[in-house]
Amino acid sequence: MTDKRKPEWAPEGSGTEFASRVVVGKQSPASSISQHVTVHQVKHVDITSLVEGVKSCNRTMLSKAITLIESNSDKHFEKGQELLKQLLPYSGSSIRIGITGVPGAGKSTFIECFGLWLIEQGYRVAVLAIDPSSSISKGSILGDKTRMELLSRHADSFIRPSPNAGVLGGVARKTRESILLCEAAGYNVILIETVGVGQSETTVRSMVDFFLLMQIAGAGDELQGIKKGIIELADLIVVNKADGDNIQRAELAKQEYNNALHYLRHATEAWVTKAVTCSSVNGTGIKEIWEIIQNFKISTSKSGIFTQRRTTQNTEWFNTLINESVLHSFYQQSRIKESLPILQKKISIGELPVAMAVAELLNQKT
Repeated sequence: MTDKRKPEWAPEGSGTEFASRVVVGKQSPASSISQHVTVHQVKHVDITSLVEGVKSCNRTMLSKAITLIESNSDKHFEKGQELLKQLLPYSGSSIRIGITGVPGAGKSTFIECFGLWLIEQGYRVAVLAIDPSSSISKGSILGDKTRMELLSRHADSFIRPSPNAGVLGGVARKTRESILLCEAAGYNVILIETVGVGQSETTVRSMVDFFLLMQIAGAGDELQGIKKGIIELADLIVVNKADGDNIQRAELAKQEYNNALHYLRHATEAWVTKAVTCSSVNGTGIKEIWEIIQNFKISTSKSGIFTQRRTTQNTEWFNTLINESVLHSFYQQSRIKESLPILQKKISIGELPVAMAVAELLNQKT
């Protein structure tokens, strides 16, 4: 038995070119309950059920809620915002920790070790792992649940891998909203793992309370890592893989970073950034890292910097969304849609200078 339906993102008035074939599998004789439930439920989102599901920390409902707000479909936007509005009073009670570093620094291994240790201390941990999207296929591997196998199976953890979809700054477009949903679900430690592309990963700084930069020793010139830029955004530098034959090199790298930090401006007012070592394999240094984060929260909360930073971040988020909305509205204008491919063709064949084409496009009337 087959049934032809259009996917929910198909444009209105589209023809059969968007149709898909849904094949219904045979139901097991041993089961008296029908399992054919998915096709229509996705289209008709029950906000009340999602809100209650997230508040009760139902991980399946939390995943559905994040999927809803990540949707680029216009029909999902209002429902997603209504969901956030209802859950907003239940958010804000976590410590938000951004974790970045070069590929190969062991971020995923560290997060699993760190997350399991935190759960042992009674915390509930959510991990928002951002994977790079291919510039060619636009796809992502999203393999963090595989890399964090032990953590992903724990009842007090939640791991959500998301593609960055070309968004600069090492994060996904809806990471901020995902943080709020995880907090509403009762997760009191939120870990955001960035894609790990180097010194361009600065956007995550604007959405977390504490920014951890992970480095490794013995991989080349250690002074490469001692540069202004991302290192000035870090509240803590962790030299990972301090085990086995690499312990001495890791300790030396830590000293070099600490020496360099004396000459750099610290990321947070009244907080001195320092470097420490750890091993995600044997767990050494994990407790010390958490104590540093706790001291950071206590210190910045007393001074008011903790609350001030979150307020500033909300304002920055507001301005960012305005810019995105204006740009989206611009491209949706019918005149712009007509002129854009014509101007692109003129540019490609060298008939029109790029700057002149841009000026002509901006002068189009709706």
